[in-house]
Amino acid sequence: MKIVIADDYQDCVRDLDAFKQLEGHDVSIYHDTLTDLDALSKRFQDAEALVLIRERTPITAALLERLPNLKVISQTGGGAAHVDIAACRRHGITVMAGTGSPYAAAELTWGLVLAAMRHIPAEVENLKAGRWQRTLGTGLKGRTLGIFGYGKIGSLVARYGQAFEMKVLVWGREGTRQRAAEAGIEVAKNQTDLFQRADVLSLHLRLNDDTRAIVSAESLAQMKPTSLLVNTSRAQLVAPGALEKALKAGRPGQAAIDVFDTEPLLADSLLEQPNLVATPHLGYVEKDSYELYFGDAFSNLLAYIADQPINNLAR
Repeated sequence: MKIVIADDYQDCVRDLDAFKQLEGHDVSIYHDTLTDLDALSKRFQDAEALVLIRERTPITAALLERLPNLKVISQTGGGAAHVDIAACRRHGITVMAGTGSPYAAAELTWGLVLAAMRHIPAEVENLKAGRWQRTLGTGLKGRTLGIFGYGKIGSLVARYGQAFEMKVLVWGREGTRQRAAEAGIEVAKNQTDLFQRADVLSLHLRLNDDTRAIVSAESLAQMKPTSLLVNTSRAQLVAPGALEKALKAGRPGQAAIDVFDTEPLLADSLLEQPNLVATPHLGYVEKDSYELYFGDAFSNLLAYIADQPINNLAR
């Protein structure tokens, strides 16, 4: 089968143990992301199968119209919101998704918390430039960790906070509040209470119609001038442009983010803010996670080829 793997930025997929599953197949791997419809359709023209790395390339109805050979899409990770499932159904294209792990994203979240609160990136650059101790960091013990969304990742981040002897405060949907209460964690009175009290506020919500732009400019303005906002979930949880304006206004005092409205992002005025620590969507970009994600995606694809039972999201 002719298989195309898109958006392998680091050129690492071929070195994974999981990649051995595709021996004997005609596999093409691309390392850049295309957004132009003509260029993208040309690249995918001969593909019978697409293996997608998370949401890096949206699969639209217009693109599918130009891919007459495409039979199956195997998605890494559990979501496929970037794939037009209805259009796949019309074209008879099978769509499969796998599973994911919360640990890599939770670990990166905590890395960003420590990096921002102790000004680690700035002090690394200071030391390399011959400058000694130019900032004063903030400790975590006794401070309040706000968790917006207490799912698999949010609950792990909460546990890490407890290990640092932080007070954990949770808000979210009814299920979130119930799970937090059952775990003995304090539930905020409402979203405003969460934003006002948190010294570190970490977002762990799924992106959907209800959560898009749920963090408004007004929400950010409620945060302390000494607080830190962390977002390793989805950039679109925050209202467009609101974070940059908030950082300029000093509420919150800092932000640490791993996600952006447009990716890959190589230049933007947001990145120029001195009170921002940012990483290029590294949350799931870790070897164990990749072995899991691609292992599932390739196993699903081989099951499809062998006409074995599969979970077809486009059924």
